[in-house]
Amino acid sequence: MQTSSDRHEYPAHWEADVVLRDGGTARVRPITVDDAERLVSFYEQVSDESKYYRFFAPYPRLSAKDVHRFTHHDFVDRVGLAATIGGEFIATVRYDRIGAGGTPASAPADEAEVAFLVQDAHQGRGVASALLEHIAAVARERGIRRFAAEVLPANNKMIKVFMDAGYTQKRSFEDGVVRLEFDLEPTDRSLAVQYAREHRAEARSVQRLLQPGSVAVVGTGRTAGGVGRSILDNVRDAGYTGRLYAVNRAFPEDMKELDGVPACRSVRDIDGPVDLAVVTVPAEHVPDVVTECGEHGVQGLVVISAGYADSGPEGRERQRALVRHARTYGMRIIGPNAFGIINTSPDVRLNASLAPEMPRPGRIGLFAQSGAIGIALLSRLHRRGGGVTGVTGVSTFVSSGNRADVSGNDVLQYWYDDPQTDVALMYLESIGNPRKFTRLARRTAAVKPLVVVQGARHGGVAPQGHAVRATRLPHATVSALLRQAGVIRVDTITDLVDAGLLLARQPLPTGPRVAILGNSESLGLLTYDACLSEGLRPHPPLDLTTAASADDFHAALSRALADDTCDAVVVTAIPTVGEGSAGDAALAEALRSAAGAVPAKPVLVVHVELGGLAEALSAAASTAPQAAPIPAEKPAPAAPVPPSPPSPAGSSPAASAPDAPAAPAQRPPDAPAQSAPAAPVPPSPVAPAQPAPATPAQSPPFTSTQRTPGVRAPEGAHLIPAYPAAERAVRALGQAVAYAQWRRDAADPGKVPEYEDIDEKGAAELIAGHLARGQGLTLGTQETCDLLGRYGVHVHRALPAPTPDDAAAAARTIGYPVALKATAPHLRHRADLGGVRLDLADEEQLRRAYAELAELFGKPAELRPVVQGMAPRGVDTVVRAVIDPAAGAVLSFGLAGAATQLLGDVAHRLIPVTDRDATSLIRSIRTAPLLFGWRGSAPVDAAALEELLLRVSRLVDDHPEVVAVTLEPVVVAPRGLSVLGASVRLAPPPARDDLGPRTLPAY
Repeated sequence: MQTSSDRHEYPAHWEADVVLRDGGTARVRPITVDDAERLVSFYEQVSDESKYYRFFAPYPRLSAKDVHRFTHHDFVDRVGLAATIGGEFIATVRYDRIGAGGTPASAPADEAEVAFLVQDAHQGRGVASALLEHIAAVARERGIRRFAAEVLPANNKMIKVFMDAGYTQKRSFEDGVVRLEFDLEPTDRSLAVQYAREHRAEARSVQRLLQPGSVAVVGTGRTAGGVGRSILDNVRDAGYTGRLYAVNRAFPEDMKELDGVPACRSVRDIDGPVDLAVVTVPAEHVPDVVTECGEHGVQGLVVISAGYADSGPEGRERQRALVRHARTYGMRIIGPNAFGIINTSPDVRLNASLAPEMPRPGRIGLFAQSGAIGIALLSRLHRRGGGVTGVTGVSTFVSSGNRADVSGNDVLQYWYDDPQTDVALMYLESIGNPRKFTRLARRTAAVKPLVVVQGARHGGVAPQGHAVRATRLPHATVSALLRQAGVIRVDTITDLVDAGLLLARQPLPTGPRVAILGNSESLGLLTYDACLSEGLRPHPPLDLTTAASADDFHAALSRALADDTCDAVVVTAIPTVGEGSAGDAALAEALRSAAGAVPAKPVLVVHVELGGLAEALSAAASTAPQAAPIPAEKPAPAAPVPPSPPSPAGSSPAASAPDAPAAPAQRPPDAPAQSAPAAPVPPSPVAPAQPAPATPAQSPPFTSTQRTPGVRAPEGAHLIPAYPAAERAVRALGQAVAYAQWRRDAADPGKVPEYEDIDEKGAAELIAGHLARGQGLTLGTQETCDLLGRYGVHVHRALPAPTPDDAAAAARTIGYPVALKATAPHLRHRADLGGVRLDLADEEQLRRAYAELAELFGKPAELRPVVQGMAPRGVDTVVRAVIDPAAGAVLSFGLAGAATQLLGDVAHRLIPVTDRDATSLIRSIRTAPLLFGWRGSAPVDAAALEELLLRVSRLVDDHPEVVAVTLEPVVVAPRGLSVLGASVRLAPPPARDDLGPRTLPAY
């Protein structure tokens, strides 16, 4: 490490893991005196051309003086960073602070010369770009504001690294050298470049895991059963298109195959590259496996093994060591304690999971942090007919287990580009980086629906095994922010699947107007009521009567879809006695035909145990029922019970699934076939109610291509989702309507307005002066008024009244009528307790009110009374802003009063707020009608309220040291508003990792 003569201690916080352009990882860390041998070895592997570009002359080897210079740094004026893989250097970067003449200097000089060297074997991986981000962040921390670099004109790669970084630059050419100078302050373009690089790298890292060319299952048993052998069988039986290997150190030395799969005792013994290793050995043996994989060049790991953070503090440390160990070799990890991964693409067909059968190919991506929930999701999609045509099945599935490395954020990066995924469904038990997740979710939702259900919402803590940063925001606030980002938030797994099937099968509605038609008046009325509950605008239901034929449904649906006042149609249907599956198929074909003629409007069906109708609606569109049915394919088990993954405790990642749906019951082989559907069964509160799997005699008429997994529906096939309950269908439709509206609004997000009267510089000076007194403080009344006044927020004047005489003097200063208010913490903003007296017209009334308050609540010292001028009457509201260390800055709005607090009727937006955000914010609360003339009252000045919200947003966005603002109450009158109370808290702002260099979460 550094010697005592160095000016600063080793900056461990500069160490970071980064994802490179090709999806691999590297470790970035400061270079120290202990790195001399590594530096020499690294330099020997650099080509002569690269050395020439670095030193502008032939430079075959480093001298002892060079080695000393490049390894001895003071971490202030001279800094060197290295990118390492497997502990060895693959690239270096350094800066030296320089003065005006280009000579070595110290602070306050704010310019430095920077230079890079990247091993030829690692050029093109984005190493230099990542190092530039990190060395720039280090330089800013040390007071350096500008970099200078001299590059030979032929060194196009390095010139491109600098030019593409997005910083404000100046370029010149002199004496045969290109000189580049650029400011290090992040710009909108530099952040955009950084985010784009982050996206490409993280998406590629997941792609390498989900699309491997070769897979090794480590820990495969020789006999059937056990986790390793089960996964090997699943990979093989799914028809994996790449090379597959079975690995177990217990195999005999002469063993070459295991059921036709090449067998090896170690990953090192495999002849050829291995892209993915699925690790199923006990936790205590995993480190040896990671070393073998790293030395063999494996690109990624899926760790099924349990016994990590899921097993307590000791396991948590074991998990940290696992991640550090894998990243040393540039590998990413899914898991540990994972259920596995699936990719149904015909080019891959990978089932590296504990699911015994491959899901049908389709367009829905699934991510689950729980193996048990992953099983339930796969099961319900299968049982709902999701994917009979390959359109609503699964594209990819990831069960992240303890989410030690690869997280939902990484998978979102992959799905954003994945042409095989149209809808993303996610089950999350924790959000490790809410700020980043919100950013990625907003971008993803702009092009494809993202539906999220969050578990552990009310537990207050993350599930065991999940390492997440703390947030002070309640779950309701986080949910509101996710909805603002376009996320479709649902509460249950059932809702997740319901919404996913609709969004994968139907177009987005253009509005909330819903037509309802069907052969049951009662079911139509239930649907009508459900629409009203979801905020939709239903037309009166059209009852076709129970005598309606398939042609009647076709005609009614065609008319509804042709109606310009209709944005979506819900068809309700009950069984027709005696028609059986032939009637179901005819009705399904009639509905598909009508819907296909107007493909721009969504159609949903509410059915009551119609036997084969739900499946027929999912089928690839055939023009007519076939004459002869074919046997139904074997249904996949709805809730497979995998073998327990190896762990010290023998626990299973799916062990906690008491409510996982059971496999559908099947008719015994010798049971007689039945032509009529079974009696309806009430839907389960956990799993969707579905008819029993069809026997050969019951099967709806399909062609063989319709029953083949992976076969896409013909062009123009219109797939209609069916639901067993009106409430579920309408809930899914309501979510689709809200999401479609968000998509339209997101196309024009609005702007953050400029206000000429804002004094940003003056506010910054005030804040700096206050913070000089302490690290965190709540401003006094006058200080608060002064700071808010710099942003055009004026607080109604209030004067302290410690005695009746002081109260009378204050009233004379302000002018009657006045209000007398107790501001003690237990009485503040509690008008319901009687601590406020209004409209005091003269001194006599004021003194009488003062005496009443003292008699009711105690001495004036306990009351802290103030006198304030009367404001115009209006609606009392509350405006708050807070900076959360995990989610960022949040602006909140609601009406004042106990009822709002009791009901949690508060709306939230991320800062900075645009004009459109402010408009929607005040209309998002349930009590918003009180602002807009409810029951004949005068509407308030909404424009003034929106302007106040925008000014508070600007204050917090411009000055992150303002960590909390509360304006309460804000009385909004028909003309103007009055801020009657305010408080501001200042503190050093929490670190923003989204503005720093790209890094993986630290372990």
